[in-house]
Amino acid sequence: MSLVKLSIKGISYSQTQNGAYALILNEVDGERKLPIVIGAFEAQSIAIALEKEIKPPRPLTHDLFKNFAERFDIVVKQVIIHKLVDGVFYSSIICERDKIEEIIDARTSDAIALAIRFSAPIFTYKNILDKAGIYLKANPLESEASNEIEDILSNPETFGSTESNESGNTYSNHTLQELNELLAQAVEHEDYEKAAKIRDEISKR
Repeated sequence: MSLVKLSIKGISYSQTQNGAYALILNEVDGERKLPIVIGAFEAQSIAIALEKEIKPPRPLTHDLFKNFAERFDIVVKQVIIHKLVDGVFYSSIICERDKIEEIIDARTSDAIALAIRFSAPIFTYKNILDKAGIYLKANPLESEASNEIEDILSNPETFGSTESNESGNTYSNHTLQELNELLAQAVEHEDYEKAAKIRDEISKR
């Protein structure tokens, strides 16, 4: 399976789910976005790492991990988002010490927070991006904002919720063709929360 390189587009706060944030990853050589729900602490840690001018008075957990790793000559080489199950992304941190490579299982939010601190690339497999990636309309301002933390949504939303299987889900009765049509409409109207829920239903099929 071929790897696809990702970059960080931005972080969005959700007002529809308490404490939920959406981390938006960009396909480097393409137009798809990969939205991932993360917690408040991880969102803060990622945002602080991206905003180089912000220095917390004491090391955050991910800063402590970096300091610990550097003290023992451990380098994070890359992060791979390698699995998607029921709307949950699974990641691996590829580390190296004394030219010996190790693979460590991690939550995706933690893995990305560390990847930023080590300036390590982030990858996913093509089949995961095919399943969970969302096409958004081109924005002429995107090139100017690609390296900044920004709220890329006009309204705060959530993405890829693991609650998509709850009884309130109205998409289980639709055919696959209907779901694809609804997904296209949701993206066109920039209703990304709805798009993510439809995407998860399609993934289950």
